[in-house]
Amino acid sequence: MASAIPTRVAPSRSPKPSPSRPTAAAAPARFTTKGPGATLPSGAQCATWVKSRPYKENKGVNRAANQKTGHHVGGSFFSGDDARANSKIATRVDGQFTGSTGQILRWAACKWGIDEDIVLAQAAIESWWRQDTLGDWTTASRCAPGRGLGKDGKAGQCPESFGILQNRYPYEQSAWPGIANSTAMNADLAYAIWRTCYEGYEGWLNTVERGRDYKAGDAWGCIGRWFSGRWHTQPGEDYVKRVRDYLDQRIWETANFQEP
Repeated sequence: MASAIPTRVAPSRSPKPSPSRPTAAAAPARFTTKGPGATLPSGAQCATWVKSRPYKENKGVNRAANQKTGHHVGGSFFSGDDARANSKIATRVDGQFTGSTGQILRWAACKWGIDEDIVLAQAAIESWWRQDTLGDWTTASRCAPGRGLGKDGKAGQCPESFGILQNRYPYEQSAWPGIANSTAMNADLAYAIWRTCYEGYEGWLNTVERGRDYKAGDAWGCIGRWFSGRWHTQPGEDYVKRVRDYLDQRIWETANFQEP
């Protein structure tokens, strides 16, 4: 009788790791401010978290702009004195989200690590959450492409600022036309700029008029800087008070705010 042939046992193999994918598991109940240097979630992860919670549309005027995504602004968007503003912040801006107006604002809050209620209140101050809002009318040669003098209904004038956060075209030219036609792009860039300030990348604020020395980690100081372009000067302080007042009222939940 022939001897038995030993059975060959195949070596065990570990399963190949699956690509990391955003998950809705453990979606934060609300998005809060993350300190300077914190690891921020990706836009895709924030999109998954935000869409796991319905948020009824309360600004019907935004429906078209809410369904348009944005674009990259390039790696030289910021012209300040800290290269990290471009390498760490500008390269993340893309406006790649669609949803209701409230979802878009929460997505921006998640992506840039800022308290969502601050975002909801500030957007109410800037535009009453309307992406079609135009502002900072000028007669100078600072008009956006296709939005020349008189094109938007005011003879001899054009708007410099556009959208839900009133992003200002002359300072954000590589973000055109996204800041005007995409709600997500507008909010994405506005809070990328806030994060740049909050991280301490805007040392130039210590070279101009200021109420105190600029430093990282001052969330409300960076809200005031959005309005005034300066650090803790009176116009910025007054603006912060207005945002805080809307936050205290939770103005976005009031009956008069609803425009479905």
